[in-house]
Formats: sequence, structure tokens, C-alpha cells
Amino acid sequence: MSTILIADDSKFMRLHLKNIILGHGSYNILEAADGKQAIDLYKRLQPDLVVLDITMQHVDGLTTLKEIMNIDDSATVVMCSSIGTQSNITECLQLGAFDFIIKPHFDRLVDILNELITNNKLKRSE
Repeated sequence: MSTILIADDSKFMRLHLKNIILGHGSYNILEAADGKQAIDLYKRLQPDLVVLDITMQHVDGLTTLKEIMNIDDSATVVMCSSIGTQSNITECLQLGAFDFIIKPHFDRLVDILNELITNNKLKRSE
């Protein structure tokens, strides 16, 4: 079973994303309320997927993405933000993000999960 880290400063949003992901199969879900927690969890547990917000306290999502990619340049990170400007999307993808979801278009998350499963980057338990 794969491990997925959800990093968002909104507890409601973490729960919402968790419900979408668990509706797609069984995964070990980790949660981080800010970028610092996300970086610490990534260093310790190396999750298979990170779903990462841009706007967070202490350490923002772009800095967190850079740090995670420095730790593991093959990390699979999906940015998930309501700040879906072209410049943000481009910057995230250039920094190594696998994809970018503009909130609240979460149906794309299921498509991304399916793609990762097809490419053997993610395993789920039914």
C-alpha cells in the first residue's frame, strides 16, 4: 500500500482531499498543516505521493516543493492550490511537480491517481 502526504494549512481541505483519495482505494495517509511539517515528514517517511498546497504558514508550498525535490529528485508531488495562475503552474512544473490541480477541480486528482497507478508509481489496496 502506498503512502500519500497531504500538506495544506486548512484542516477542512486536508480532510476533503483525504476523503477523495480514500474513496479511490486504501492508502496510508499522512497529514501536514504547514510546509515545515511536510518537509520533516518527507525526510523521515519518503511518501510515494505528496499533495501540496502553495499558501501555507511557516514554509510556503513553493519552498516546500524545492526542499522535497532537493531531498529526492524523483519525488512525486502534485500541487493543489486555488492560486492557479499560469506563472505559478509553470514555476511548480519547472521545479519538478508532477502536476498541478486548481482548487476546487478535484476530479483531476482521481485522474492523476489513476495515471500514477497505471505507471506503477502508486499502489493501492482495494
